[in-house]
Amino acid sequence: MTKVDIFSGFLGAGKTTLIKKLIADGYNGAKLVLIENEFGQIGIDGGFLKESGIEITEMNSGCICCSLVGDFGTALKDVIDQFAPDRILIEPSGVGKLSDVVAAVKRVEGTEVCGTVTVIDASKCRIYLKNFKEFYENQIKYAGTIILSRTGNISQEKLDQAIELIREINDHSQIITTPWDDLSGVQILKAIEEPLTAADMAAALLEAEQHELEHAHHHHEHGEDCDCEECRHHHHDDDDDDDDDEHEHHHHHDHDDDDEHEHHHHNHDDDDDDHEHEHHHHDHEHEHHHHHADEVFDSIGFETSKRFTKEQIENALKALDDTEKYGMILRSKGIVAGEDGTWIHFDFVPEEVEVRTGASDVTGKIVVIGAEVKKDAIKELFGI
Repeated sequence: MTKVDIFSGFLGAGKTTLIKKLIADGYNGAKLVLIENEFGQIGIDGGFLKESGIEITEMNSGCICCSLVGDFGTALKDVIDQFAPDRILIEPSGVGKLSDVVAAVKRVEGTEVCGTVTVIDASKCRIYLKNFKEFYENQIKYAGTIILSRTGNISQEKLDQAIELIREINDHSQIITTPWDDLSGVQILKAIEEPLTAADMAAALLEAEQHELEHAHHHHEHGEDCDCEECRHHHHDDDDDDDDDEHEHHHHHDHDDDDEHEHHHHNHDDDDDDHEHEHHHHDHEHEHHHHHADEVFDSIGFETSKRFTKEQIENALKALDDTEKYGMILRSKGIVAGEDGTWIHFDFVPEEVEVRTGASDVTGKIVVIGAEVKKDAIKELFGI
C-alpha cells in the first residue's frame, strides 16, 4: 500500500510552505512524490519545489475534485507505477473540497490515506467562512489535523475566535496552534499521523489511574489482615478444610490479583446454598468496581493556545487541593506555552506539584482527573 497525505487549505493559507518544511525535516529518507493541482493555467510553485528533488505531476486545467476527478485517479495510479514512492503528498487546489479529494484517492487501488490536513490562516478564518462557506467548511470538517498558520502575528483574542469557529464545525480533530518556527517537521508530521488530543491524554491517564486505584482496592479488600465480610467468609472456609488452606496459600503466591479473585469466586461456587446469596452479592460488587470505574472517576481534558507564566501554573495546581471548589482531584498533567517563549510541563498529585520547562508541543493540553470533578470551575481556574 502506498501512503498518501493530503494537504488541503484555502488559497494563500501556507500549504506549500508547510510541505517544504515537512520535506526538509519530517519525511526523512522517504521516497516522495508530490502531486500538485493549481487552480489556473500555471503551476507557480512547481519549479520551486523541484529544487528539493521531488517529482511533481501538475494538473492545471482544473480542480481535481471536480472536472479532473476521473483523470486524477489515472494520474495517481501512473505515479505509483512509475515511481513506486514510499509516500505521495497531494496538494489540491485551494478552492477544492477535501471530502472529494479523499474519495478520489480511496477509489485508487493500492493507496492508503494516512493524513488529511487542512491549513488555515488564523487571521482570515472568519471572513473566509462568511464568504466561501461551502468550501471552507468542508475543508475544516473532513480534516484529521488542522494546522493554523500565522498564529504569531495575531492577538490572543483573534486566535481564540478562530479556534472557536473551527470547533463549531469540527470538534474532534487535533488543532496545531503553535507557530511553525517553534516546531520541527518531525513534530508536525507525528501530530498528523498520530494525533493526540487532550481527550486522548485524559483517556490514557484515566485508564492508568483506574488501574492503580483498583490494584490498591484489591490489596485492601483481600489483604491478610483485612476484616471485610468477604475475607471473614473466606477465612471461615479456610478453617473448614486444612487442605483448602494449603491450596489457597499456593495460589496466593503463584497468581496475580485477578487470579486470586477468580479463585475466591470458585471457592464460593463450591459452598453450600447458605452462602449463595452472599457470593452473588460480592461478585456483583467486584464486577461493578472493575467495569464501571468511570461512574466513580471523572476527567476533563482540553486544548489551549493560551500562554502562562510558571507562577500561574503553580498557583492553579496548588488550588486543585480545594476539594469543595474543584472536586477530589487525583491527577493533573499538562503541556502549555509559556509567556517567555518556553514551554511549561507540569504534573500534579494531591499536595505535590512539579512544574518544569520542556519541549514545545503542537498546542497546549491540560488534563485533570478525579471524582466529582467540577469542570466549569477547572476551566475558570486555568482561564479557559
